[in-house]
Amino acid sequence: MAKDTAVPASATSADVARLAGVSRATVSFVLNNTQNHRVSESTRAKVLAAAAQLGYVPNAAARSLRAGRSNLVLMPTSVSAVGRLVSDWVDDLVSELERHGYTAVMHAGRFADPLEAARAWAELRPAAVLALDGDRFGPQAAEVLRRAGVRGMLAFASHPVAGVHTIAFDHAAVGAVATEHLIARGRSRIGVVIPQERGLDTLARPRLAGAEQVAARHPATVTPLDLAYTRESASALARRWRDLDLDGVFAYNDEYAALLMHALKAEGVSVPDDVAVVGCDDLVLSAFQQPPLTSVALDIPAAAEVANALHALIAGDTPPHVKGVEPVLVPRQSS
Repeated sequence: MAKDTAVPASATSADVARLAGVSRATVSFVLNNTQNHRVSESTRAKVLAAAAQLGYVPNAAARSLRAGRSNLVLMPTSVSAVGRLVSDWVDDLVSELERHGYTAVMHAGRFADPLEAARAWAELRPAAVLALDGDRFGPQAAEVLRRAGVRGMLAFASHPVAGVHTIAFDHAAVGAVATEHLIARGRSRIGVVIPQERGLDTLARPRLAGAEQVAARHPATVTPLDLAYTRESASALARRWRDLDLDGVFAYNDEYAALLMHALKAEGVSVPDDVAVVGCDDLVLSAFQQPPLTSVALDIPAAAEVANALHALIAGDTPPHVKGVEPVLVPRQSS
């Protein structure tokens, strides 16, 4: 006898209502946590118990269709590009968006063409798009989203984008701050780490450009250094360090800086005597490295401010001003 592989029918809100002995409207009020409808605690408990027993999950797409709008905030990002500093901030942002009634969705698709990316985002019909890497977010992409009904568009970018509310974040300034510090400390042959992990190039290249712009104003040189976040890659780079003849390095962020420092130590290269090292993000563990790691801290606007601005954009209101991201040097013994 052939095995029955039919997929069981999904439970509906009507099933929950019948089991709980209430109306479908009451089920909707409870499961959507509607604030302007009072439901007794006993009724709420019955609805939640019935939903759990049936394994009922509300259909977000159907809810958006009924309401005539989506509550999704799409955040295009590369998983590898989200370091600890940004991931903690994103956690706070998700909570703030939930407070406004939105659901944040991370979109990890990678597209060489910004228009192709915008079309993929538009297919999900989000209420808003928040681009953490907004420098590729051009006016044509914004128009694709606008035509798809996306009401809020916000991007962290180094330059204003037509049709998009922009919060200033210039990665070139990060590389510039690190390089200015290294030159001030007497270093003139500076390496800049370019991570090999997919998705980080779009952030690393502007940081390299910022370093090169500063070096061009001084008797200093900048050498790009390819580095994967592996022990093998760091060891290989450390083994040829003396041949590179570099006396300073901006290592993209604190994680790559710590990896490289440990590899250099294993090869007998002293930090900071032989080479000064600067990271970025000022992570908690940076101060506990040996020697303590100099870092470029990123003064990021509060998640609540960004969520408030996005909520205003979705509502069609003028968003409050949000200050841009500022790089601030935190000097320690590694440089």
